[in-house]
Amino acid sequence: MVLVMQKIEMDKPIVEIDGDEMARILWHWVKEKLILPYVDLKTEYYDLGIKKRDETNDQITVQAAEAIKKWGVGVKCSTITPDKARVKEYNLKKEWKSPNATIRAILDGTLFRAPIILQNIKPAVRFWRKPIIIARHAFGDIYDGVGIKFDEPGTAEIVYKSKSGKEVKVPFREFNDSGIIQGIYNLDTSIRSFAKACFNYALERKLDLWFAAKDTISKVYDAHFKEIFEEIYENEFKEKYKQAGINYNYYLIDDAVGRLMRTEGGLIFALKNYDGDVISDLVASSYGSLALITSELYSPKGYYMSETAHGTVQRHYYRYLKGEPTSTNSTAIIFAWTYALRKRGELDGLPKLIDFANKLEMAVKKTIEIDRIMTQDIARISEPPVNKVVTSEEFIDAVGNHLKTLMSK
Repeated sequence: MVLVMQKIEMDKPIVEIDGDEMARILWHWVKEKLILPYVDLKTEYYDLGIKKRDETNDQITVQAAEAIKKWGVGVKCSTITPDKARVKEYNLKKEWKSPNATIRAILDGTLFRAPIILQNIKPAVRFWRKPIIIARHAFGDIYDGVGIKFDEPGTAEIVYKSKSGKEVKVPFREFNDSGIIQGIYNLDTSIRSFAKACFNYALERKLDLWFAAKDTISKVYDAHFKEIFEEIYENEFKEKYKQAGINYNYYLIDDAVGRLMRTEGGLIFALKNYDGDVISDLVASSYGSLALITSELYSPKGYYMSETAHGTVQRHYYRYLKGEPTSTNSTAIIFAWTYALRKRGELDGLPKLIDFANKLEMAVKKTIEIDRIMTQDIARISEPPVNKVVTSEEFIDAVGNHLKTLMSK
């Protein structure tokens, strides 16, 4: 007699946001091979593939973000942010904005990116022994900025007109050549939400918090971030941090990066949007691979989204289309799903769903740490050496074998 395992039931759906290229292929393999056999998966699906965004004039991105507001939890695959070459390749109407930036702006969230620690993948920075979590502001900066390209000498100014009729003008230096201008902005409400999210996140985890910017040069923009962080710390968190035995420190960003190289880790490093984008990739690569980092968006209103922090793996996708084997690491995609499933389980009181998410993560770690089966990106840095380098699909199947054993217990 063959016993059929009853699938784990869900109450409310997760907002599933599909992506592009090789990440999209892996996304569906992970869902079909590792989740659907065990979970009666409920999702509200949005296809944010570049062609669908183009067809809908990017309105589907807005709809996906609004759906996360409705259901509380989303999970997102990697998507293309098109440049001129991509516009030509996919015959697009225009260079659409980053869907990540659009969603983050609507949800007004803070991104927390942390390395997935594996015993046999040692950080490239020899001092790092504990995780370094990057807290990235997910609003404004260059991701929602405007730019101008000019082709002859001239003058320019920033003009702000308030609703009450006040007007402020700030001139640039006179331009004696062709060039470019970029304008960026941020909002006090978003900066405050970012600061509070960082202070609370560090307090919950009993970790020191750093915030870094360049207020000595950016005497208005960066200085305002610094001022808000200091105000909130002094008025709301200073005593709490003292009682918890943790510290908050502001550093100039160049000083902070130098300090980061010498620390043993075990801290939250808060950064503005673009700074966080760059430093989170540096930290991820140092811990082994961009596919070994988690990315969670927390909104002050309680909305949550897990996502992949890496790109769409374009080069592997072209090989896949030719029928050639690829060895793409799906760890971050798997963890994006497990984080979303766990959050859904926590919000809805579903211990079996939480247990499944934990076991799926354990299956990944057993595959890499015990079997030493892995994809090519981390195989070359494994200590002890890898037992077997596998293709993209073979890795998912190997994880599935461990998951089957764990789920049968």
